[in-house]
Amino acid sequence: MEEKFIRNIFYYKNFYLDFFARLKPEVKKKFNWTLKLIAIVDRVPAKYFKHIENSSGLYEIRVEVGSNIYRVFSFFDKGQLIILLNGFQKKSQKTPKNEIELAEKLKKQYYDEKEK
Repeated sequence: MEEKFIRNIFYYKNFYLDFFARLKPEVKKKFNWTLKLIAIVDRVPAKYFKHIENSSGLYEIRVEVGSNIYRVFSFFDKGQLIILLNGFQKKSQKTPKNEIELAEKLKKQYYDEKEK
């Protein structure tokens, strides 16, 4: 059965790829599985893809491997295009404010460059 992609995923610069390169193989595998899920499933469970409240439209892609939790920020551009930004390993209950601020900055930078 051929899977139909309903969303395209785009890496903004090397932020996600640099983060991904540092991950253990089993975490990379789970990220790849999660990104594929986001690309092909109409309604992605919030466990994997969740809107961040009080943000400018940021979403976080969530991956758990064992007791380790990882997040990658993203946002939509033109409806079905998902732009991946910075990623990090989550070590506390609350998402680090500096990571959200970085994602907001990168999103703005993306749109500023796009307008040029």
